Amino acid sequence: MKNNNNNNDIVVRVACEGDTHYAQEIVDEMASSAQVRGTGIAKRSPEYVAGKMLEGKAIIALTVSGQWVGFCYIEEWSHGKFVANSGLIVSPDFRKSGVAKRIKENTFALSRKKYPDAKIFGLTTGLAVMKINSDLGYEPVTYSELTDDEAFWAGCKSCVNYDILMSKDRKNCMCTAMLFDPKDHYQPEETQEHFKEKSKIYERLLRLKQHKFLQAFRKKDNSAKKTQAVQPHNKPFMGFFEKIGL
Repeated sequence: MKNNNNNNDIVVRVACEGDTHYAQEIVDEMASSAQVRGTGIAKRSPEYVAGKMLEGKAIIALTVSGQWVGFCYIEEWSHGKFVANSGLIVSPDFRKSGVAKRIKENTFALSRKKYPDAKIFGLTTGLAVMKINSDLGYEPVTYSELTDDEAFWAGCKSCVNYDILMSKDRKNCMCTAMLFDPKDHYQPEETQEHFKEKSKIYERLLRLKQHKFLQAFRKKDNSAKKTQAVQPHNKPFMGFFEKIGL
């Protein structure tokens, strides 16, 4: 049964030591959600999530009665030049309530406060998260614009799509990369409007990536199909597809 708590009854704040007992529930829901969506996720342990809470680098959402609602945390890479807002997850009972956006907004604000000069990026397989990021001023980018920190990419090894990532020389994968550059960025109103105009294209792109990448890893009885040319139906976007490796 869905929880009927109003969004106004949910507290979104910086996580602290007193919240570490939620860590196991959070990582369990991360894994469960990824399995339901059929997408990959870089696995995190309860100890890792609890560590982020102790460092003051996580945002948690709870009901006034103490029920866990959602979570997101901050990771820094390349000696603080890049920051990732990672692991956004909302309990199934509270999805589509608007709380995910509140968590993202708070995590973004915390990142800007702690790392004012860092580029903030994220990887997502979901259109809803792309919209939230666009509302904050993120722009879709190629993987080459993200951190080259080996520790970051090593975190992808536990993802079910890691073979796809490596087959593309870390230039592309199932996720879409988005970036906020504090020194060179559009205003949130501009990126929000752009996403509104291009949302159908992004939705098609996500489906195309899923189809194309997964198809490449299926065994085919007819090897001729592997070399069969596919003519583009929408030439104006071919330059963008080529840029991201499709």
